[in-house]
Amino acid sequence: MQRKYMFILMIILSLAISACGKDKEKNIFYETGKVESPVKDVPKDILATQQAFTNLVKVVTPSVVNISTISKKKAVQPFLEISPFFGDLFEEPATRPHYRKESSLGSGFIINRDGYIITNDHVVRDAESIQVKLSNETIYDAKIVGSDPKSDIAVIKINAKEPLPVAVLGDSDKLQVGQWAIAIGNPFGLDRTVTVGVVSATGRSNMGIETYENFIQTDASINPGNSGGPLLNVNGEVIGINTAIVAAGQGIGFAIPVNMAKQIVEQLVKKGSVTRAWLGVAIQPVTEEIASSFGLKKAKGALISDVMSGSPAEKGGLKQGDILIAFDGKEVKDARQLQLAVAETPIGKPVVAEIYREGKTLKVNLQLASGESSEAKKPRPAKAATSTWLGIDVDELPRSKAKSGLTGVLVTAVDPESSAAATGIQKGDIVISVNQRKITTLADYENAMIAADKQGSVALLIRRGSTSIYFALKLR
Repeated sequence: MQRKYMFILMIILSLAISACGKDKEKNIFYETGKVESPVKDVPKDILATQQAFTNLVKVVTPSVVNISTISKKKAVQPFLEISPFFGDLFEEPATRPHYRKESSLGSGFIINRDGYIITNDHVVRDAESIQVKLSNETIYDAKIVGSDPKSDIAVIKINAKEPLPVAVLGDSDKLQVGQWAIAIGNPFGLDRTVTVGVVSATGRSNMGIETYENFIQTDASINPGNSGGPLLNVNGEVIGINTAIVAAGQGIGFAIPVNMAKQIVEQLVKKGSVTRAWLGVAIQPVTEEIASSFGLKKAKGALISDVMSGSPAEKGGLKQGDILIAFDGKEVKDARQLQLAVAETPIGKPVVAEIYREGKTLKVNLQLASGESSEAKKPRPAKAATSTWLGIDVDELPRSKAKSGLTGVLVTAVDPESSAAATGIQKGDIVISVNQRKITTLADYENAMIAADKQGSVALLIRRGSTSIYFALKLR
């Protein structure tokens, strides 16, 4: 009887424990929506910002495409490569070129319903085949309409059987540092990745990425595969084309301003290539030493080291030694900005330029020619460099050089321990002018240097081969 009671008690205890276990299990796994959020009062502006981003992505993402290419690259053939059984001895020579297939990924965005797509030139360069995948997973073959390596912009085209979503191009000239920036692309093959940041800077140049640089810098994450994709503002307008990153840094990406791209894309669609305006001058930066030597209060503008015969610059009255400080109503901050301003000017457009010449500010009227003109295609002087000078010996020009029409004095020796040697002045250079005073004899040179010594600084115009170079220095 006692055993019977013990058995009943054990059953009751087991049922109680089982019930407790079920209650415990019920407390751990909650039903969705039955538990309150940890933060109840999220600020309305944060919710509005979040909603703005999600709305933007829904509307714009369909116009962003993924681009995959296959290209044929020349491979280096191993030295003395021989196939089994000496087969190469009876076939083509062992030096024949070998090629390998390479695939790459990039991004782009549709700009009209006919299927034109903007991307980077480096995304499709040398491509044998191009495929474009839309947001609905449809894949089309594409062809290159035109490309411009100097700006790294290309236009490709697909023939779609469906209505295409189109990206809206904004106005990159209105950008301000600190504004939101949203990048959409295909980094590492991850379809339509969205990253958010701000416009970190505008007008970035001298990056050594392209010939014509005016980049938007952003900290919105850009990675390999983002190239060619859009950089957007909060209105969903394209403000730039994602192009490059600083590999050693984080949060440093660059995009081509959409306003710069508009002119290029228009030409690429019409004729497949880009023709830029041409001024016909060799220019170099204005350093503090050059500014002081020329009597300019501030180092700014672009120094003209040479004017090409028959060029718009020569016809407009520009001279060697002029400092171009304004072009078409805009201040010229440096030589790179002038190069970009000229390239973006419509061919044949009358332009007023402001120059600094011999202590005076003057205005000249210019009309830029095409970079494809016969004058523009003539051999040009190489890019000039800037430096300082000290410790050089000069002599009269040899008769052979004087007969060719050159004037000046010949550099016969350069002290290897001098700053002149360290900065590039070489034996064989010809000093054409000193502080813009033309030199024809040794006496001219000595008198000009005496005057320069009193001033404390000097600017030498040197002729080296077909190139004219200014060297500025302090004498004390």
